[in-house]
Amino acid sequence: MEAPLDVCAIERLLPHRFPFLLIDRVVELSGEKVVALKNVTINEPFFAGHFPGHPIMPGVLIVEAMAQAGAVLAMSESDRKPEELVIYFMALDQVKFRKPVVPGDQLRLEVEPLRKGGAIWKMKGRALVDGQVVTEAQFLATIAPK
Repeated sequence: MEAPLDVCAIERLLPHRFPFLLIDRVVELSGEKVVALKNVTINEPFFAGHFPGHPIMPGVLIVEAMAQAGAVLAMSESDRKPEELVIYFMALDQVKFRKPVVPGDQLRLEVEPLRKGGAIWKMKGRALVDGQVVTEAQFLATIAPK
């Protein structure tokens, strides 16, 4: 599978759907890296409560968006059958939130595998806005039958 991937192509790889599909486009995809985009708009359902009058994207959702980008990388391997598999978080490590993400920002999600293949993947990711890192994390995920 080659980038760019639109939302329809992403939905063929991931089980997530609105309002929890947190990546809008994959702009780079190789065996060694995935780069995805998330356009953050005021219409996001979480902004109604986080925080009224001062909208900030929840950090856990930024990490989730990174994980979804990583899942695209893992599920895009040629021998995977996304319709039969699901990928689960197992662990988060070294998570750092550096700057708030607000409506109008575009998250650039860059994820690289540290250990890949088989059922367990270890990845590192970072989210950037206008070239500045806003969030970083390492995470473990497992691929399992649905």
